[in-house]
This record gives sequence, structure tokens and C-alpha cells, in this order.
Amino acid sequence: MATQLERQDNTVGSRVERARNRVELSPPVDIYETTDDIVLTADMPGVDEKSVDVTLEQDVLTVEGRMSDAAPEGYRLGFHEYNEGDYRRVFTLATEVDRDRIQAEVKNGVLRLVLPKAEPAKAKKIQVRGG
Repeated sequence: MATQLERQDNTVGSRVERARNRVELSPPVDIYETTDDIVLTADMPGVDEKSVDVTLEQDVLTVEGRMSDAAPEGYRLGFHEYNEGDYRRVFTLATEVDRDRIQAEVKNGVLRLVLPKAEPAKAKKIQVRGG
């Protein structure tokens, strides 16, 4: 794959100070590449469009989500198999992205990002003529 996203190491020196004392979860992510786009899907149960932040600064893509602590109205938690906390993943993009055309959607706890490649980053077939 010509384009690579590299996961950045979450060492103590590179961490941002957090105001909330919450577990930080690393959501599972699938990354696909087409000729024109990089598509990223992240499983983030418990988040919605109001609790997800996606930032792209230079070549660093950061995905953060805050899971709600509250049980649905009229319910109380009896048992759970997943940890509650905040989601965070950081990637370094190896390809330029057209920042004005990025699309993000979250549905049923799955974040889908479409990162269109900038024109210079797209592969171009060059025709070779005989001499």
C-alpha cells in the first residue's frame, strides 16, 4: 500500500495532560485506500457526533471520543463487558490530504472518515511514447 498511516507511540512524554481521571481506550481501526481517498473506520461504542473530535494538524490525525457514563433513561447497569472511558488514537499520514473535503460520520458507535488525497498525492499514469 503506497499510503501508510503510522500509529504514534503514546509515551508519557508525548501525552497531553487530561483534566478528567478516565481510562483511555484505543479503539480498533480499519484503514482502506483507494486511488482518491483514505478511508478510516473506528469502533467507538457509546459515542455520538457530539462527543467525537477529529483533528488534522500538519500530517497528524487525532481521533478522540468521550463515552457517556449514563445508562439509558429508565435503566441501570446490571452487567457490562467493555470498559468505560475515553477513546484516543493518533496517526501520522504519509500522504497529503485535501483538508477542505474531509468527511466524518458516526453511526451506531462507528466513526467513518473519508480523507480525500490532495491532487499532488494522487497517482498519475504517465503515457510513454515511442521515439
